[in-house]
Amino acid sequence: MIAHPTTDAAAAPPLPRLCAPWSVRAASSDVDLELIHRWMIQPHVEKFWHQAWPPERWRSELDTQLAGTHSLPCVVAHDGVDLAYVEIYRVQRDRLADFVPHEPHDLGVHIAIGDRDRTGRGLGRALLSALAEGLLTADSACQRVVAEPDKGNAPSIRAFQIAGFAVGPDVALPDKTAVLMTYERRRPR
Repeated sequence: MIAHPTTDAAAAPPLPRLCAPWSVRAASSDVDLELIHRWMIQPHVEKFWHQAWPPERWRSELDTQLAGTHSLPCVVAHDGVDLAYVEIYRVQRDRLADFVPHEPHDLGVHIAIGDRDRTGRGLGRALLSALAEGLLTADSACQRVVAEPDKGNAPSIRAFQIAGFAVGPDVALPDKTAVLMTYERRRPR
């Protein structure tokens, strides 16, 4: 992750507040390194994440994220079984800030479901919706959650849409062409 400099005082990304059957924890290089490494070398994850790094590089990445205010690495479980690696980030501190309008408290998500056998079953879209609502609950100043899946990742884009994210414009990032996806806080009527 490349942090984007900022002068705003928005806090580090929060841990989302998830309800059963979901649970989330901040990833730890001591506890989760092997799991995250195993997921990231899976072909369906590596194809879009491009982070099939050796374990020591992942240890450094996790420790750096945990020590900063740019992003928070997490492991999400469904019914007590670890399902996904998620990075929650402040848009204003991310490279995305150079490409899209954003507010100081906007949050973004990166998600990887590591076990191929658990994809294509609706868990991803259910998780995306739970994450977006859980982040809006955790940060009352946040008005939207964004994601930027690779334009070539049609299953991911479709999952975000079904989860309630609106499709926005394409964004030409240095390493990919992404589709901006946004999940807005629902206003009470």
